[in-house]
Amino acid sequence: MTDQDFSTLLFTDEHHVATVTLNRPDRLNAFNEQMVGEIDSVWREVRTNDDIHVVVLRAAGDRAFCSGVDAQDGPWWQDQPIFGQEDPGAKLGAKTQLVWKPVIAAVHGIAAGGAMYFLNESDIVIASDDATFFDPHATAGIVSSLEPIGMLQRGIPLGDVLRWALMGNDERITAPTALRLGLVTEVVARAELWARADEIARQIAARRPDAIQGTIRAIWEALDVTPSAAKRRGLAYTQLGNGTQAPDLSIPRVKPTFR
Repeated sequence: MTDQDFSTLLFTDEHHVATVTLNRPDRLNAFNEQMVGEIDSVWREVRTNDDIHVVVLRAAGDRAFCSGVDAQDGPWWQDQPIFGQEDPGAKLGAKTQLVWKPVIAAVHGIAAGGAMYFLNESDIVIASDDATFFDPHATAGIVSSLEPIGMLQRGIPLGDVLRWALMGNDERITAPTALRLGLVTEVVARAELWARADEIARQIAARRPDAIQGTIRAIWEALDVTPSAAKRRGLAYTQLGNGTQAPDLSIPRVKPTFR
């Protein structure tokens, strides 16, 4: 798979790390039918290619990670029967696509509305200090449901999710606030964002793939079942994923640091 296969994305695969770059900067990396189809192809490649251990998801241009669905191109699903329609952004999410390999999202600039399809199903989200998160649905008079539901499933507090969904364009979650809410796990300078995402990805890619993928699957699937069922399934994944692998439980000696 190469960049020539896509018109809305850039794709590289090196040292077990696939880097996917949303590449519609003139449209603030908004997704349209073409991008959805290309992302669908990328997740299939990631899922089936054993040489890919980790994915970095980022975006081209200076202004935005993703501004949601492309309003200029308009909806492409409305000619389908009303009860036959599917969520147009569902294919954007790695976990909906049964990808149990780590996805590291690197967010800069605007992350609006449907951008949460990408972020809600990423395993680690980091942001640059200029990142802002907001939901334009309310301003446009459109129901916002799937994106905030995904935020709730990530553990973002209910009150903050409601505020994000109801305030529309009038209020933005800044990078420091996103860090406080748990929407992102780290904030770095803009110039360091891509390098930091790649550093995290390479560290994880060096681990045993079965161990990483079993860990991810057990944790994400725990969100869908009762705690007791999650523990039973987690034990099964431990037995399946570890097999006869002898665990290395040694702890490296580290000089203590006092702050």
